[in-house]
Amino acid sequence: MNNTRDTAPLVLGTEKIGKLLMRYAIPAIIAMTASSLYNMVDSIFIGHGVGPLAIAGLAITFPFMNLAAAFGSLVGVGASTLVAIKLGQKDKDGAVHVLGNVVMLNGIIGLIFMTVALLFLDPILLFFGASPDTLPYAREYMQVILAGNLITHIYMGLNEVLRASGYPQKAMAATLTAVIVNCGLDALFIMGFGWGIRGAALATIAAQIIALGFELHHFSREKSFLHFQKGIFGLKRQIVTGMLAIGLSPFLMNLCACFVVILINKSLKTYGGDLAIGAYGIVNRIIFLFIMIVMGFNQGMQPIAGYNFGARLFDRLIQVLKYTTLCAITVTTLGFLICQIFPRTIIRMFTGDSDLIDIAEHGMRLILLFFPLVGFQMVSSSFFQSIGMAGKAIFLSLTRQLIFLLPCLLILPHYWGTDGVWGSIPVADFIASITTGLMLGWQLKKFKTGGLNNAKDSVAL
Repeated sequence: MNNTRDTAPLVLGTEKIGKLLMRYAIPAIIAMTASSLYNMVDSIFIGHGVGPLAIAGLAITFPFMNLAAAFGSLVGVGASTLVAIKLGQKDKDGAVHVLGNVVMLNGIIGLIFMTVALLFLDPILLFFGASPDTLPYAREYMQVILAGNLITHIYMGLNEVLRASGYPQKAMAATLTAVIVNCGLDALFIMGFGWGIRGAALATIAAQIIALGFELHHFSREKSFLHFQKGIFGLKRQIVTGMLAIGLSPFLMNLCACFVVILINKSLKTYGGDLAIGAYGIVNRIIFLFIMIVMGFNQGMQPIAGYNFGARLFDRLIQVLKYTTLCAITVTTLGFLICQIFPRTIIRMFTGDSDLIDIAEHGMRLILLFFPLVGFQMVSSSFFQSIGMAGKAIFLSLTRQLIFLLPCLLILPHYWGTDGVWGSIPVADFIASITTGLMLGWQLKKFKTGGLNNAKDSVAL
């Protein structure tokens, strides 16, 4: 008799794409949105409970958070795509071994990252743009976050596998659990106990420990489609190579984001001071909410696209791309309109400081000029990643995050000061979107002429 364990992923190749995308995307969207919301809640409590300099100190930690996310996505996203493709190929044993390798590889990377970062914490934060006034806040926050880095990495990796193996609702539940616990502990630790910015970090790690326990419970049950078994935890070269190759695109994207935020912080420190950095931190949190919704759609698309690519179902592959692109553009357009119409109302949630509000409002209006195009660009990059075309996904990630943005950040501030920093972001978004459109059009044309069966640049899986 067939049960959930036997059939969970198989609908990826048969059910209507629109319905399937919503089934997988909505839990991911809720989870990703909730994830961004608890980061926003951290900022709100810190802004009102500690002060504007603490907001700036928190903004200094963004490169660190991006760097940690980069290593997490290197394994987690690669594993998610690899699991989906292997299930599409009816290789359940291979998918189970991916699960074991995720735990081991995330554990190793998490420990190494934690150790190195803690040893050189102050020099790193100063390099990121910290001043004598903001360094104590940034240090307090990152000491706790880094101490729990192992937990964070394994939690992120298992959440990706949970979603790809046919349990998007459970992946959502794990994230929501973390969110609810984090919000409650933020209020208790910051406003109740007066632990300041360190309390926000403690709340985050405590919440992730509870969520990780939920995931470990799922994968320990034999009736789960994929579950822990003896012999799956030894690192296999082919699996590790496949995960890292596929995960290289989001890794580089987050790594570039880390580098770019450092450059932005340093430029803002030069032309606008600590308050400008704090303003960017607020704007970044707001934009991140809409970005995470798009990433939720991408996460919903990934197992569907990966499965149908593995099964060589071209029509379904293109259909899920179209649906996801439309949804993403709708989200980023809505974000653009809301932030342009109600900027001060949104910013006041984070701070009551009038100077900080003025700087953040001006910066947000400039940064979001071409934001509607970002949805299309992000989906296209994720699409290539989902079907194992790591090279193309990496290039598209780099266009927006580095290739076009870096020259803008190096040149424009010399002429327009702080406005040059803000304006660099939409200029890069526009050029990257044009480049993405050209590459995606070429690839789809190639598929239609038989390239789906001969995708030479896809990862050998």
